[in-house]
Amino acid sequence: MDFQHRQGSHCESTAAASLLAHHGWPLSEAMCFGLASGLSFSYLPFVKIYGMPLVAYRALPGRIIARLRRRLKLPLRMQQFTDSTAGQVRLDALLAQGQPVGLQACIYWLPYIPENLRFHFNAHNLIIYGQQGDSYAVSDSVLEGTHRIARDDLQRARFVRGKLAPKGRLFYFSQDVAAQDIRGQIGPAIKQVAREMLQPALPWIGVKGIRFLGKQLGQLDAGLPTRETTRLLLHIVRMQEVIGTGGAGFRFLYAAFLQESAQLLQSEPLAHKAIALTEIGDAWRQFAVELARMAKGREPLSPRLLQATAEALAARETEFFRSLSALRTQLPGG
Repeated sequence: MDFQHRQGSHCESTAAASLLAHHGWPLSEAMCFGLASGLSFSYLPFVKIYGMPLVAYRALPGRIIARLRRRLKLPLRMQQFTDSTAGQVRLDALLAQGQPVGLQACIYWLPYIPENLRFHFNAHNLIIYGQQGDSYAVSDSVLEGTHRIARDDLQRARFVRGKLAPKGRLFYFSQDVAAQDIRGQIGPAIKQVAREMLQPALPWIGVKGIRFLGKQLGQLDAGLPTRETTRLLLHIVRMQEVIGTGGAGFRFLYAAFLQESAQLLQSEPLAHKAIALTEIGDAWRQFAVELARMAKGREPLSPRLLQATAEALAARETEFFRSLSALRTQLPGG
């Protein structure tokens, strides 16, 4: 199969862009992420990821592909399986038809992933684009090149249990697609992100979630961090800067979407918003530096400073998304 591998910032948006390009419509990863209204923030203390609260800077796993399919009316099919054998048979059948197939899997059980990048996360996305016997060709956006994986290893990664269990989830295009005029979809996509950031249904989401995180950090004991505090601080850094975000909790990726949209719509104000969000992304990155230095004892742990930094980020994002929401009313479809 003639399939072009892409390395990207985020596994789900890159998988969507790669499959879309293979079927005739080469949209960038940033445009796919933006049109899917992928940017978000969540701090969910009642949902644990390896013992730590879930901190997410993007829409929940699976929503980027689902929203992109709905917004662009794509012929994208998705399936899950209760039986692992049925999931394997379906994958093999699609590959035999010459279809590249997107999969959800646990990144920890993918042997081609370097050990320092493995962790128990069940919502990693990759593409299988070929099969030779019990060996599959893999395109994974985490890595520069393609790899191969044995059937048993792939089955284990696809049908692992736990939170966000993949259940053999796969997705593929049922037919090729023609490029569309997406200018009218940019405004509605921006509207959805702004609404979810400014008017979330739950207090742990959006700018409210950023403030909630700040309050949690403000309640830590000052001085030398305990082992549990160190784990929490480094966990926040990891989720923001390491786990497939492209840095700054997806803010840089969404800024790239705004910049590309500004060029497409010939909108100078939208280009300015891209610059503004990049600057906010820089502030998020500085927040990660503060967290890491305090966690490693290079600076005294200052809960008040961490809370103040989170509050400042929430204030900046509130102002940004209000102005972005006002601007999108001037865009096509807004």
